[in-house]
Amino acid sequence: MISVNDFRTGLTIETDGGLWQVIDFQHVKPGKGAAFVRSKLRNLRTGAVQEKTFRAGEKVAKAHIQNRKMQYLYANGNQHVFMDNESYEQIELPEANIERELKFLKENMEVYIMTFESEILGVELPNTVDLKVVETEPGIKGDTASNVTKPATMETGLVVQVPIFINEGEVLIINTTEASYVSRSKS
Repeated sequence: MISVNDFRTGLTIETDGGLWQVIDFQHVKPGKGAAFVRSKLRNLRTGAVQEKTFRAGEKVAKAHIQNRKMQYLYANGNQHVFMDNESYEQIELPEANIERELKFLKENMEVYIMTFESEILGVELPNTVDLKVVETEPGIKGDTASNVTKPATMETGLVVQVPIFINEGEVLIINTTEASYVSRSKS
């Protein structure tokens, strides 16, 4: 058991009959009444996000999630194949379970597969990924107005708002949490 006072981003808990990951939390001490913890939780089985309030000091069960480093190999119809680099064991995950993550996955990319008591929960992406721009409007020379963006389609099909000076063929660093442009890649 863990106290809600010890919440941190990324922590996984068992509550209300589900497995939840803490996305965001805030300790609140109102001037009148008892303190509480306001949290935003993501269900690891369904992907649904829910806001939940806990009383300060309340105990919840900590979920012990194992992360196995695996390599994304290829798509086989609606199944996606991952391989453990140490044992060469391969697993297939249905497209419906990893729909959001597929927008960031490239072949041969290393990711973590989250498991709970031998149940595969999904794919944990790195914080950022490098993706190539395959389609966007050409940048206009001399247009340096700040905060002007345009849509760009990445090699995985993900559409991201990017600065106006980005051109097709460039490799960009994309934040996987917010699906947003970070910067140009150095490589």
